[in-house]
Amino acid sequence: MRIYEFGHELEDSMAPYLAVDRSAPKHECWVTGHMVAGLDGTAAIDGKVGALSTGSDQTLFRQMRQIADVVLVGAETVRREGYGLVRLSDEAQEQRERDGKPPTPPVAVVSGSLDLNWNLKLFTEAPEHAPTMVITSASADPDRLAEAKRHATVIIVGQDRVEPEHVLREFASRGYGVVLCEGGPTLLGEFVAADRLDELCLSIAPIFGGDNLPVGLTPDGAGISSFELKSVLGEDDTLFLRYESARQKRAHDDE
Repeated sequence: MRIYEFGHELEDSMAPYLAVDRSAPKHECWVTGHMVAGLDGTAAIDGKVGALSTGSDQTLFRQMRQIADVVLVGAETVRREGYGLVRLSDEAQEQRERDGKPPTPPVAVVSGSLDLNWNLKLFTEAPEHAPTMVITSASADPDRLAEAKRHATVIIVGQDRVEPEHVLREFASRGYGVVLCEGGPTLLGEFVAADRLDELCLSIAPIFGGDNLPVGLTPDGAGISSFELKSVLGEDDTLFLRYESARQKRAHDDE
């Protein structure tokens, strides 16, 4: 056991995250989950994560999109949070362009029902370099599928449900190497269960009480996944934890 003491102040809070090598994913793409939880593990208050997130967490949440080739989010989160477009600082956009990437990443929404508000700016004002995508299955309602195609780039993966590995294969074919998954808990849990989560950035807000909803909801029988703590940052009373999948430990345990 060790004591983690308060250290020096960072000039750039994004520097530790930008320094991470994400070029060697476990599978098709490197998947980073970014979530926030209260002290009791709750992932929302009155159905929304925004009420749980502190100011410093909200700033990091926006900045973290700089690392992504595509931002992945579940339909329920889009409905509850009224998701908007990705906004990055001029400096972040310029750095992305120097790295050979578009100034902002596109958003991809996973939805089986295709019950989405097509009037959101996410669909009406997406830039040409980052068109919003909707990922669904072949069994989606034909009328809703036709409507979705009028508002977004529709990607069909799987017959009856959207499987994480199929999503990542599609992303890889489009040249997306780093996927930033912003939840919600069900989508994150499915990626963990499919062994497709390489990294988890978890903000711990100094709040107790909220919805009975954990950070991740893994399917029954999914088993246990292990992660290694890589860094601990803090601002005011909020902690920022970064974990990576415990690859070596998992491989040893499987022997």
